[in-house]
Amino acid sequence: MVNRRIWHRFDWFVLFIALLLILFGVAMIRSATLNSPSLQSAPLRHAISGLIGLVLLLLTASVDYRILGYLKWPLYVLTLLLLVGVIYSGKAAGGAQRWLVLGPIMFQPSEFVKLFIIVVMARFLADREGEMHKWSNFLLAILLLVPPVVLIYKEPDLGTAIAVLFVGGVMILMSGVSLAHVAVSFGATLVAIPIVWQHLHGYMRERILSFVNPSLDATNYNNVRQALISIGSGGLLGQGYGKGSQNQLHFLRVRYTDFIFSVIAEEWGFIGTVIFLLILLIFLLRLIRQAERAQDQFGRLLITGVVTLIYFQVFVNIGMTMRLMPVTGIPLPFVSYGRSSLITLMLGLGLVESVIMHSKKLEFG
Repeated sequence: MVNRRIWHRFDWFVLFIALLLILFGVAMIRSATLNSPSLQSAPLRHAISGLIGLVLLLLTASVDYRILGYLKWPLYVLTLLLLVGVIYSGKAAGGAQRWLVLGPIMFQPSEFVKLFIIVVMARFLADREGEMHKWSNFLLAILLLVPPVVLIYKEPDLGTAIAVLFVGGVMILMSGVSLAHVAVSFGATLVAIPIVWQHLHGYMRERILSFVNPSLDATNYNNVRQALISIGSGGLLGQGYGKGSQNQLHFLRVRYTDFIFSVIAEEWGFIGTVIFLLILLIFLLRLIRQAERAQDQFGRLLITGVVTLIYFQVFVNIGMTMRLMPVTGIPLPFVSYGRSSLITLMLGLGLVESVIMHSKKLEFG
């Protein structure tokens, strides 16, 4: 009886939108791989990942999120162990060492680390509710973020490192820090930029420089140019599903992963793209509303972290296809092909649903 009452609070609308986005992703991945025999299984693998994610979402939702709070330090240690494991024994692909292989399973630990850090930061900040104006607590929160961010960067994976830093930073900001903390953080960031620039890998600097001045590296900029052509050629109504010229003629590289938004714009046009963005906006607003309804600081910060992660990935992915951001390997949530990323996001929604379902005290009788 108790479990049934808990499931009555489950937000089916959030799940419906997530599944709708995944199905749309399967369709768009199929379109992006129609003329690529070696990628024909990508849509099916995306769908299977979505099903695995659905099962994990339901299992995660059924567990009281407060239990995770007691595991914050084991999760933090596991985070560091996974990232160190990637650096020393990970599988390299595409010039980066980001994968671990466990038997038949190959996964990207940095994706799951995003969620682990959200849980750790949420519990740490919630335990200090009303005391985050103290410099000691603020600095400790920053120090928690440093090791995983540095380890992820060393893979190298600058995009995910920035994502973790951004999500953690927003959670700290929402925990009640003072304006002095914000001002000092901003100043420290400005001071750190030249130092960070000197330590960036060469290809990272090239991507940033080609973003500022495309003529410096025509090769790196070419895919962005093709993405812009794809978006522009979609017109008002699009060229039709599976009929995008830039997509089907393979002018657009990594079209089923990083640049899938360009495929959407080319085939569905301005109207279809606006509808897609409205669905994403409604989804994010629904999650923000659930964060506002959370009964405790831990639950509120958990949902805030998940919302921030989804927002960051949407903003960066779409921004890079429209030359508003430098090119990174950040996928479009639920839509881009990426098994670890999709499963991680579904687990994140499971955390959100757990907060929704378990926030209120159960009533007996």
